[in-house]
Amino acid sequence: MRADAQALKGHLDVLLLATLTDGPRHGYAIKEALRDGSGGRFDLPTGTVYPALHRLERAGLISGSWSVVDGRRRRSYQLTADGQEKLAGDRANWREFASAVTTLLEPGPWPAVT
Repeated sequence: MRADAQALKGHLDVLLLATLTDGPRHGYAIKEALRDGSGGRFDLPTGTVYPALHRLERAGLISGSWSVVDGRRRRSYQLTADGQEKLAGDRANWREFASAVTTLLEPGPWPAVT
């Protein structure tokens, strides 16, 4: 199953932040990390990824800087302290949510109705 941008709505920002936990990456490397880290399921178009990166930068969750590599300009992004804090909170919230959903979806005894 390959997810599209609409399916990731509400989750894209945290997924992009997570791709930066190992250090700075340029925009296309972020897109590749999202695709590779999801086993190819999150292979999003650049028209989805770059606007989200710009939004995260405006929010102060990532910072960007320009460099020239092989004669081409590229922008690299890294997490800010606020971005690291947001990612930690979002990860905790995700674990709690996933646990609750798993509890409901997995077969098992339901609590008795009183």
